[in-house]
Amino acid sequence: MKKISWFMHVSLDGLVSRPNGGIDWVKLDDKMFDLAHLRSQESDVAIYARKTFELMESYWPTAASKPNPTKHDLEHSAWYSQVKKYVVSNSWKGRPLANASLISDNLIETVAQLKQGDGKNIILFGSPSLGQQLTEAELIDDYWLFINPVIIGEGAPLFRDIKHQVNLKLEETFTFGGGAIGLHYKK
Repeated sequence: MKKISWFMHVSLDGLVSRPNGGIDWVKLDDKMFDLAHLRSQESDVAIYARKTFELMESYWPTAASKPNPTKHDLEHSAWYSQVKKYVVSNSWKGRPLANASLISDNLIETVAQLKQGDGKNIILFGSPSLGQQLTEAELIDDYWLFINPVIIGEGAPLFRDIKHQVNLKLEETFTFGGGAIGLHYKK
């Protein structure tokens, strides 16, 4: 069975975005990009909420062809072009997508079926509301949390409306430039 890994940036006060959705406070470095690349190579399916997918689509399809692309641009763009993508959105229901499949109904059942499929694992980048729904449904297997050294005060919390306890085991820790730390938990 495939496993689902969720990658999420978090502030010290447990928030994943500013009230307007902004993530300008996130600290990124090459070591973090290398870790994300290694994990993405273990996945052949990516699931995104609509807003995160729009962000990804605005950059990754052409990132490798821009002047002076970084190593990460080249690697992630290549992965993004071949990975099977699913977009979760009710507002896009019935909308045809050129390079992704749309999930508008039966989210939990559909994702549970994807986990039963053949191939590599499933990855979820960002998409906090989707991650929360999949956590509540006990479908996330690995949590990769990147704690950024900032308190943003207001915004969207990492976990909201989780109605049961989820026990996790710390597998690995990482330190990154700019003071960010990474925590890998397994369910």
